[in-house]
Amino acid sequence: MKSKTLKTVVLVFGIALFMSTNANAQSQDHQKRKEPPTFSELLKELDENEDGKLSKDELKGPLKDDFSMIDTDEDGFISEEEFKNAPKPERKKRD
Repeated sequence: MKSKTLKTVVLVFGIALFMSTNANAQSQDHQKRKEPPTFSELLKELDENEDGKLSKDELKGPLKDDFSMIDTDEDGFISEEEFKNAPKPERKKRD
């Protein structure tokens, strides 16, 4: 009888530990996503031809959608200064 009770306690403890670890990992992932990328991070990720510039063809999402508003000098590229001055996209509202 004690063996069965001990197994049940260990199983319940294991499940509780797994659930708390999983919730903590999700919380940390969510915190990582809060900060927008820096210009240098975008260059590393998106600058396909490695010319140190971001063209419309290399972009995706809000930067690509709003390219003409962000590229204020109309040279066909987004500079670091233009990126810093770009309007921030509206956050999606949670239901």
